[in-house]
Amino acid sequence: MDPTITCPIQNAVQLFNKKWSILIIRDMFFGKKQFSEFKEGKDISNKVLSSLKDLEEKKIIEKRVMDTTPVTTEYHLTEAGKHLNKVLYELASFILDSNLFEEYKSPEVKESIKNQFKEALDIS
Repeated sequence: MDPTITCPIQNAVQLFNKKWSILIIRDMFFGKKQFSEFKEGKDISNKVLSSLKDLEEKKIIEKRVMDTTPVTTEYHLTEAGKHLNKVLYELASFILDSNLFEEYKSPEVKESIKNQFKEALDIS
């Protein structure tokens, strides 16, 4: 590899360097849009907000302030963010197929999770 050119994998790691970034993107594919929804089921503090801001600055997501009472804020994937669907699917598939985690040993569990990801990520 040419040492004068930064490795794209290195740039990808830097793009998603915040702790919750990938999980927020996954949650958005599964329909979550609001800050409170991103926190559900996770042992996280309001630090997740820094991940949202970071993803917004990187144009992966966009923030929309809704004209409601009370005012609500939603986050949506940009076109660039939507292109991560195949990356997330392949990452999930790798984990499921690797047999590194006991909880995914059952073929039925693997198939069920893969189908959920295929549907949410719009993978054909």
